[in-house]
Amino acid sequence: MTLSSSASPTHGLRDYPSGIAGGLVVLLILALALLAPLLPLADPLALDLKQKLVSPCALHIMGTDQAGRDILSRIVWGSRESLLIAVGAVSFGSIVGVTLGLIAGYMNGTALEVVIARFFDILFSIPMLVLAVALIGILGTGPTKLAGITFSNEIKLIGLIGLSFTPALGRLSYAAALVEAKSDYVRAKRAQGAGWLELIFVEIFPNAIPSVLIQGTLFIGVAIIVESSLSFVGLGVQPPTPSWGTMLADARGYIFSGEWWMTAFPGIAICSTVIGFNLLGDALRDALDPRKGAISSFV
Repeated sequence: MTLSSSASPTHGLRDYPSGIAGGLVVLLILALALLAPLLPLADPLALDLKQKLVSPCALHIMGTDQAGRDILSRIVWGSRESLLIAVGAVSFGSIVGVTLGLIAGYMNGTALEVVIARFFDILFSIPMLVLAVALIGILGTGPTKLAGITFSNEIKLIGLIGLSFTPALGRLSYAAALVEAKSDYVRAKRAQGAGWLELIFVEIFPNAIPSVLIQGTLFIGVAIIVESSLSFVGLGVQPPTPSWGTMLADARGYIFSGEWWMTAFPGIAICSTVIGFNLLGDALRDALDPRKGAISSFV
């Protein structure tokens, strides 16, 4: 299906300064996460009790924690865990949710649609953190072996957080499939002998991409908060692996003793990253709004 622009003025991402700012923040965090092994940073796991609780200085730009570990290094390395889990969770939720949503929308009026819709309703009815805490409490925080396959704690977090995103992303694709399944071009392809897999994933799926992309970008910020929250209470990334949530958990005992840098910098990292993804997602939503004729002009 060809998307054409309307007669109204078109807009690209460059027309949204807040989106550009958010994109730059996201690119910076991604670059730091990917290049962490190549950057001249201290070992994030190295203990040096002689340097514990050092305030920000030339040697330790963001200071050190209670074990003498460099906070800047731990924030940079911690970004790898946060982004890996967040992006992985959104990707998992998108694959499962979009696939089920497209099938349910195409199979409108069948028992399969009802089963998928009820599955989405059940997941929607359970608060995200409650679901994650309950399942991690059952499975434990260490590696879990199922059917001969060992799943690390990070993989479990990706699956659990991603499962909570499944119904929202699924309903977006479900709505798109409901409309497109009744369109003339789908009927024409069906008359030509196209199978349901081809109709769903070749003809209908491209029309669900913009809304899923926008919501997925926003969900990455949500996933970072969820992962940090779980790590804060000891159910997420496990020590000694650096994580923004565990850094805040370690720092909570020093809130009133003057070591402000232990909470400030991990908190700033979480807030700036989440805000960056939110700004980028909002700009994508406006730039991809078909009512503005923006899809075909998006840069």
